[in-house]
Amino acid sequence: MLKTLTVRSTMRAGLAALAMLGAGLNLASAAGNMVPDYEVKLLMNPNVVLDADHKLKSTVLSTFNMPTSVTKMNVLFMDTNARDIYNNTWIARLRKTEGESNFELTYKKRYPIDNGNISEALYKASADGFDSSEKNYEAQIEWGYQKKTLSISNTKTDSKSGYSGMDLPSSSDSRSLLKKNIPGKMDNWQYSGWGKSMLDNSRKYGPILAKRSVGTWSGQKLYIEVWPILNQAGTGIEYIVEASFKTTSEATASAKHDELQAYLISRGWFVAEDSLKTQLIMDRY
Repeated sequence: MLKTLTVRSTMRAGLAALAMLGAGLNLASAAGNMVPDYEVKLLMNPNVVLDADHKLKSTVLSTFNMPTSVTKMNVLFMDTNARDIYNNTWIARLRKTEGESNFELTYKKRYPIDNGNISEALYKASADGFDSSEKNYEAQIEWGYQKKTLSISNTKTDSKSGYSGMDLPSSSDSRSLLKKNIPGKMDNWQYSGWGKSMLDNSRKYGPILAKRSVGTWSGQKLYIEVWPILNQAGTGIEYIVEASFKTTSEATASAKHDELQAYLISRGWFVAEDSLKTQLIMDRY
């Protein structure tokens, strides 16, 4: 009898231990990876698709059912002279979009995707606290010609008196707005208060007044943006023309990426390079 009780006690203890272990495993795996959406971005040849006024030619507009009207976007980044924020794979961006009353503040953490392995990048982000329990950030796969990047973004809006139209804030006001709204993960990236410290010593990179046209292609809402960026010599403007669409499906992103690329090639509009707008701005301003 005693032996039977001992065996039963041992079994109960073992089952309890297994239950606790299972509960621990469930807790550990409860917060999985973030679920991203996808933005495909392909470059178009500015020498072919832009007219003498650096606007999209009528043939491009009609091809994608785009109106002649555009939406203006004034954009700048804030960083130190040594680009400490950018070199830690973060960006701090301010944008004023035509028709919007407030400034859009975006804090973005980027993870390179090696050999197309999206899951590995999502695991790395999850290890940094950007997992499925995160409610303040959105995950997106930026899918270029050959390069893919995981972007984890926190976007807020705020206002500042004394500005109107497409005006962006002064350096001082930009620092103030970005510090006021900075999310904790960025602020405490290297140490407590790191983000605010970097912003205290930041300056403007930009601004750039971009223009966006919106149309359709193959059942997708298609955007074409024209970005006038200072050229490498610093003596003039280089125009970057980028076509993009968004989807929640990786399969759709992959298939439509190849379809759009083939379509642009057939028209003689394609540039076989990855879009590096942010890098160019950080390098040239």
